[in-house]
Amino acid sequence: MTVAAPTHRQRLSLPAYMVRMWRYAPGLCLAHGLFWDAVNLLGLAPGLLVARYLNTLSGDIDPAGGRSLVIALMALLGVVLAVLILLAGYSEIQMRFRMSGLVRINLLRHLLRRPGAVPLPYPLGQTISRLRDDAYAAEDVMDWTDEIVIHALIGVVALIALSRIDLTITVAVTIPLILVIVLTQAGSRRLIRYREASSQTTSDLAHAVGSILAAVQPIQAAGAEQRAIERITAINSQRRQAMTVDAVATRLVDAVSGSLSGIATGLVMLLAADQLSSGDMSVGDFALFLLWIGFVSDLTVNLGKYLAFNRQAAVAFRRMDAMLGDAPPESLVAHTPLIGREPLAPVAQPNRGPDDRLNVLEVTGLTYRHPKSSDAIGGIDGIDLRLERGGLTVVTGKVGAGKTTLLRAMLGLLPIQEGEVRWNGKAIDDLAAVMTPPRVAYTPQVPRLFSETLRDNILLGAPDDPDMLVAAIHGAAFDVDVSGFPQGLDTQVGTRGLRLSGGQMQRAAAARMLVRQPELLVIDDLSSALDVETERLLWDRIFEREGVTCLAASHRRVALQRADQIILLENGRVAARGTLTELLAKSAEMRQLWNMADAPSELELS
Repeated sequence: MTVAAPTHRQRLSLPAYMVRMWRYAPGLCLAHGLFWDAVNLLGLAPGLLVARYLNTLSGDIDPAGGRSLVIALMALLGVVLAVLILLAGYSEIQMRFRMSGLVRINLLRHLLRRPGAVPLPYPLGQTISRLRDDAYAAEDVMDWTDEIVIHALIGVVALIALSRIDLTITVAVTIPLILVIVLTQAGSRRLIRYREASSQTTSDLAHAVGSILAAVQPIQAAGAEQRAIERITAINSQRRQAMTVDAVATRLVDAVSGSLSGIATGLVMLLAADQLSSGDMSVGDFALFLLWIGFVSDLTVNLGKYLAFNRQAAVAFRRMDAMLGDAPPESLVAHTPLIGREPLAPVAQPNRGPDDRLNVLEVTGLTYRHPKSSDAIGGIDGIDLRLERGGLTVVTGKVGAGKTTLLRAMLGLLPIQEGEVRWNGKAIDDLAAVMTPPRVAYTPQVPRLFSETLRDNILLGAPDDPDMLVAAIHGAAFDVDVSGFPQGLDTQVGTRGLRLSGGQMQRAAAARMLVRQPELLVIDDLSSALDVETERLLWDRIFEREGVTCLAASHRRVALQRADQIILLENGRVAARGTLTELLAKSAEMRQLWNMADAPSELELS
């Protein structure tokens, strides 16, 4: 199997993303737009009613029935607007949730589909920032777009109506409003740079905080608490500066827009004063001018803001698109159902078939090089090995020899670049899909536990079969510990299992693996935090089940003594293979490893 080099991706434009999002929930987007359109259109009515009412007071039109009708219509208008605003607000909340939720779930799905051992394209803090902050741009841009069209329509209607009252005044007050768009467009590139800088510093801060919280013990051991605080303070200062510049630039656009809108209103009052005093303009027309010029100014102000925001939203979509790697850019807004009120579906359990039984597993020419690694280190090269049913194969070697990389590549957690894995003689095309329960179960070097009960951490969605659970806990040499917990299997293990010792975490992970009763156990240094007697008991119990086949990466003596064959790696290549006796006789590297075996590890010392 050879992996082709990635091809160049063509990004989508912001309008292309918007069209796909609109098609995802057209009814909801349409309802949101129509409700707010109705609210905004009815906003024209008060001006007409006030103009009519003032004209009845000034005697410009017959007051008979006019005043009471205007008052009644104003009251009715208030009720209708209240109802429409409630409906518009509800539809807006639903639409915004759908848009940001769609982007987030697609990003998360893509990240979860990556080979499990391949690092995230960005540090964890930056990834969370994109999932949290940049995804808001999806809902914001749809909200703005739905409403800007009707703003334009109302502004044009108001402009035409006012020009019919007095064309000269209308043209005069429109000029400063047009300046808003010109100034906004002139500063758009700066707005983009400011938004990129503020987004990046926010991501940097989230990453730094996450990294420090994940390394509290090493920081304390090194006495570097003050240095960590100073680092956070420095990054936060950079973020404050970038956020301030971004916020000031955005507020400056708003301030200029607002001031020009005020200038336009002032011009109406000044220019219309003479015509009002001479009788060429009625009091009602003057009031209508004052009320409706706001719609014209709103059009220009909102259009200027919309253009500026679109520039900033394009930055957010580029940042999210960068997380997709080689995936098609449209996958960011691919139509997919969001989780609703329905209960979560149970985890699908694979059916065990006759082809799942393992007789022999063969690995040929397996190669994977970590990105940016040298030729001498950083992966594996041309690995061959053969696992027979019921045997224990131990992969050993110095730190950096490629033990963990080999296991991950075999499981599809890393994208192999060359080589082949065959199950009972049949080549596996999709390792990540096939090398899973009921065929294979894997325990990594550092077990990952969740802030749930011990039971939930072991089962992880598997059926809660009491007999299988008891057998798995017994097989992991964990039964004595569990019986000593106050709440047994219902004990909360805390964040990342912090309430358990290192050895208990490893045996909980072993129970998680055994409860699935796989054909092949793949274990990466499972017993590094166990004392020798507990480790020996663990291996004895693992092989109590008939037909168990195991591939383990380890340098521990108990594992090496029990192994049917040992694969010795050096710089990612097989340096020797055989039994412990054979390797000790012919390999200086193996003798050195044997003499260093079982030295206290970090987990034991902690």
